Amino acid sequence: MMTSVDTELIRVLGDPLRLKIVTLLARETLCTTHLVEETGAKQTNLSNHLRVLREAGVVETEPCGRFTYYKLCPGVITQLADQFAELAASARNAAENKRACP
Repeated sequence: MMTSVDTELIRVLGDPLRLKIVTLLARETLCTTHLVEETGAKQTNLSNHLRVLREAGVVETEPCGRFTYYKLCPGVITQLADQFAELAASARNAAENKRACP
């Protein structure tokens, strides 16, 4: 049975800067300074986006001295990918399930 796609997570990842952050963190764990350099975003703007990602469970923090490192939580991305895979499987079967008009 198909589950629904997590719309809140889609909303969180739908922002271009947050998606860029997730893409960067998929490659390596980075601190805020690295993320500012890589994205070109202002630190305050970036911090707000990181807070949203943290609250959604997409990233987690790792303190290291005076820096805070961020790493991606791959389980959240895997869960979303599984939901889309189920949606795609349902779509393949939908061609056979044509509802008759009244």
